[in-house]
Amino acid sequence: MTGDKPPLAMTMGDPAGIGPEIALEAWRARVAGAPPFFVLASPELLFATAKLASLDTPIIETEPGHAAAVFDKGLPVVPLEHRVEADPGRPDTRNAAATIESIARAVQAVRDGAARALVTNPIAKAVLYDAGFRFPGHTEYLGELAKAWGEAAFPVMMIWSETLAVVPITIHIPLSEAPKALSAELIAKTARVVYRDLRARFGLARPRLAVAGLNPHAGEGGAMGSEETTIIAPAIETLRAEGIDVTGPLPADTMFHAAARARYDVALTMYHDQGLIPVKTLAFDEGVNVTLGLPFVRTSPDHGTAFDIAGKGIANPSSLISALKLADRLTR
Repeated sequence: MTGDKPPLAMTMGDPAGIGPEIALEAWRARVAGAPPFFVLASPELLFATAKLASLDTPIIETEPGHAAAVFDKGLPVVPLEHRVEADPGRPDTRNAAATIESIARAVQAVRDGAARALVTNPIAKAVLYDAGFRFPGHTEYLGELAKAWGEAAFPVMMIWSETLAVVPITIHIPLSEAPKALSAELIAKTARVVYRDLRARFGLARPRLAVAGLNPHAGEGGAMGSEETTIIAPAIETLRAEGIDVTGPLPADTMFHAAARARYDVALTMYHDQGLIPVKTLAFDEGVNVTLGLPFVRTSPDHGTAFDIAGKGIANPSSLISALKLADRLTR
């Protein structure tokens, strides 16, 4: 345990995915000095998951304020009000309300001081959409919940690892829509959040930002597209005028090898896969999804629900453990 600091609040994720299983595994894999955490979930679900996956994990029903005291004895679970009836590998819209409740109550626990950071397990967006969820994903919903702090949050998704950190400027939209969504204002606004949080939370005195181009060869001087000269370069000039250390636009096909990565702290890419393919290739098991621009720390494993292996006892908890460690580090 870490002194008198509050524990971390972990969400259940989609109950039919691997979230419950890796939560159990994360407690089993704890070491001396590991940050205590509690899970907002159905205790019955975790009991059933532990039995199905042959995991010997004691489960203790508790409240957020008592979680740290019992963490050494078992996994603290704060029960949800909504019922959960999950069959591993079979997502069900009837569990959407419980999934959303887990997120909202975990954020509230952080706001109340009962937890010091939020660690979220993967959700299935399509399941939530079918139940009327109106946000593109976790990141946007957390931005809405952050309004309770009285702040105008601008959430930014960063996938972080010791090997590479990336921030996609456009995220969960069709690839065909990404060029239309780009603007110099959006790039600059995102970069300012990244720069601020890398200084305030990651302790980098002068973060180095590298900005990718949109087109092959970063447009090849306009021969392969104009976005680099009309949108991306003006945003970079604005940021430089504000004293931010930023380079680009860089060809995306040459900015992720080892020598190139040594020249920056984070890569800003123009669309989702342009950044997430490199980071998931280089650090799939260790990557952590970090939401910047919020009044609280939120981390998450850098993978999905993995319905195909849920309940089989083979899910790898490494990314969730990395998310717990990073949340601890950012709130020390």
